[in-house]
Amino acid sequence: MQSSQQGQTIQPAEITVKSTAAAYKTVSTKPAGWFATGQDADIMLSGIDFNNAGGSLLFNHPGTAASDGVRLLLADRNNNRILIWNKLPTGNMPPDLVLGQKDFITNNPGTGLDQMNWPVSVSVGGGKVVVTDTYNNRILIWNSFPTKNGQAADLIINSAQGDLQQLQAEKKRSIQWPWGAWTDGKKLAVTSTQNGIVLLWNSFPTQNDQPADIYLNGKGDIGTPRTITSDGTHLIVGDHNSKIAGQSQGTGIGNFFWKNWPTSDDAPYDFFMADPSDPRGVWMQGDFSDGKLIMIGAGLHIWNSFPQNENDKPDLNVGDRSLVGGDGSGMAIAGGRLYVSLDNGNKIAVFNSVPAKIDDKPDFAIGSPDINTNTLDTNFIMSNAVPATDGKSLFVSSDFDRRLYVWKNLPDESNAHPDFVYSLTDAPWDNALFGNVLALAGKRSVFIWSNLPLNGELPDVIFTNKIGNVQFQDLQGVAMDSKYFYLSDNQAGKIYVWEGVPSADSNPKFTIDADSPGRLSSDGKYLVVTQTLSKTPGGSISIYAADGLSSSAEPLAVLGGAGKFNLPQGALISQGHLFAGDTGFNRVLIWKNIEDAIAGKNADVILGAEALTDTTPEIGRNKLFWPAIPAFDGSYLWVGEFKFSERLLRFSVR
Repeated sequence: MQSSQQGQTIQPAEITVKSTAAAYKTVSTKPAGWFATGQDADIMLSGIDFNNAGGSLLFNHPGTAASDGVRLLLADRNNNRILIWNKLPTGNMPPDLVLGQKDFITNNPGTGLDQMNWPVSVSVGGGKVVVTDTYNNRILIWNSFPTKNGQAADLIINSAQGDLQQLQAEKKRSIQWPWGAWTDGKKLAVTSTQNGIVLLWNSFPTQNDQPADIYLNGKGDIGTPRTITSDGTHLIVGDHNSKIAGQSQGTGIGNFFWKNWPTSDDAPYDFFMADPSDPRGVWMQGDFSDGKLIMIGAGLHIWNSFPQNENDKPDLNVGDRSLVGGDGSGMAIAGGRLYVSLDNGNKIAVFNSVPAKIDDKPDFAIGSPDINTNTLDTNFIMSNAVPATDGKSLFVSSDFDRRLYVWKNLPDESNAHPDFVYSLTDAPWDNALFGNVLALAGKRSVFIWSNLPLNGELPDVIFTNKIGNVQFQDLQGVAMDSKYFYLSDNQAGKIYVWEGVPSADSNPKFTIDADSPGRLSSDGKYLVVTQTLSKTPGGSISIYAADGLSSSAEPLAVLGGAGKFNLPQGALISQGHLFAGDTGFNRVLIWKNIEDAIAGKNADVILGAEALTDTTPEIGRNKLFWPAIPAFDGSYLWVGEFKFSERLLRFSVR
């Protein structure tokens, strides 16, 4: 492939490169062989280690916080634990107790009454503690406040059994992917997120699997309800995908408000409100204090009294972009202090009093040395890691972080930090490595290095908005081989193909129409297209013959169909092998010969599970949690996990 040096001029201030001076064990001898179903991964990047949280004050995307006025509780979501301070912390103090684990180091999930798998919310009231054990599809209840590490729950509310249709029919007994919980020790409210309903118990449950008294689905307007805010009189439910007809405020993200606690099935909500500062942002989660409603969303919003309609603006908006909620952020007000758990900020930000001015700042942080430090960054925890390797070095791009991470040599130990971290001007969704050329593509930008950036070199070429007559809309894939350079645009439904790396004014040789094309991979013989949201149920992977490729080309095979995949995020063709990141089914499928996949045969190897029937996400050594993108060099398979887990795992042939 010929590499062009033409492109837009790079201004040094646009991209920053940081050298970390990292030291880590590197690969000396590579293994030979092949993979085995259910095998262990051997090292983990983007994390401390297997079954190792890193200690009591290193969180991993915390969920909600709660307090009974004396103690503070935090759902440390990705570490599968609840942290408890027996006295309200006045600084960066370690917690006293942990639930879900026996100590403050381990973080493996489990299904016992003393274990959890991805707990998003915790609530406390009347001496009772409630936890949404989200990926175990259950609610854990302690009837009295726990006093020892790893104390088992007293009660459990499991979901009714059956298929999705049966579960939807048994609304009051169906707990599917519960995110939010609230209790005052007398009432209980829970979101059954996957079922699109909210469940209410008007008296606190006293038996295992006790059905709810009331269900709410907003007269069909609730989509995927997440978090709950209440004072026992008012009820607020955050929703990531509401079905509000004609919802013009944003994307359907927002909150349903009930002015009074609902007393009948599917009692209508009073109004729906998107975040006042950013209608396209996140849903809000909060708490009440002295008649005030305080919510964290795209900043901190304070109403002096409960809002009466969707146009009732906050009396005060506080904070900058560092004080932004995320998937499951929350707060607790106790002892005059405001404790705000920040999912993506990876800390609890604490105000010594409820803010009174727009520029009030938190007084201290818990889980971080200061309010400005994000320990996800300092520990090189990568979101949506997309790996690429030439067998000597490792490159990982992240759209969420807008970064490129570079290991000059292949790491051979867990928690090895990268040598260089690039902060980019756009969000790279995919990458490709061919020979000495590295390319990143995402949204409306393409970054190209003509030689691998092993010493912090800036890209040689940056294309923004267009190449030739191609206007970028939503780039989601890039691939290279000895003949072609490929870009996929998901929104346009196109795969653009150039001969060699293009220059700024090069038009593609031809264009292929495709259904929701995403990440791409090519070895020169086959072009593999991941189509996460294609019309095929569950998503699909299309395989084209690269030889003779043209605008009229049809796939040799389309892998997918009901029950085959669950929203695959990435596929790789390498050395004649096909690797598929079957994200929603939490496994990587491997065909030793891609021709077997084309012929419709099942995968030879499954990583992350012992059988196709095991689809539960877990962060164990031999388990996977939303695996998305594979990279292979003949000896090592690197697998990046997506969105709700952030590990980068290495599996070795044996």
